[in-house]
Amino acid sequence: MSKQNLEEIRQQLKEELIENLSLEDIEPDDIKNEEILFGDDGLGLDSLDAVEIVVFLQRIWGIEIKNMEEGKDILVSIDTMANHILQHA
Repeated sequence: MSKQNLEEIRQQLKEELIENLSLEDIEPDDIKNEEILFGDDGLGLDSLDAVEIVVFLQRIWGIEIKNMEEGKDILVSIDTMANHILQHA
């Protein structure tokens, strides 16, 4: 796989979120890059969603999140995940 640029990674992350978390009523364009994904303020994802995200980050980009403290910093938004992937994939 050729190295993706930041915009391609963001787009794929949004598509994977929607597909893997069954967010039927949401289009990729509805998710803002800096939007908080977890909790009441943003997309409203929960800890089970976080597990799904960790699984597809591993499957698609080979990103391993070994503990939830590390994960909390990475899984904040599309931007934080995309930047982590760009640096570590």
